[in-house]
Amino acid sequence: MNVYIVTYDLNREIVRPNILGAIRKYNWAKLSESSYAIETHETPRDVFNALKAAIDANDTIYVIPLQKPYAGFGPAEVNRWLEEKLPWRY
Repeated sequence: MNVYIVTYDLNREIVRPNILGAIRKYNWAKLSESSYAIETHETPRDVFNALKAAIDANDTIYVIPLQKPYAGFGPAEVNRWLEEKLPWRY
């Protein structure tokens, strides 16, 4: 399985798009207000293509591979999720 950080920024939104619904179709952990770790068999391009329909042209979104080692601090359930899901790569 692959794990990615999905981070986005919604700009000048009048109607909030359903980016959260699109992200939550994956196995996910919330890292911050607009950053999620997701687990999937898909490539970054596949995930990006699936999520870009949930934003508009003035928004930003990135899908970036996530792996061990990493450093960070957050809620215990997120730390457990990361420890269980992240692969080791050097």
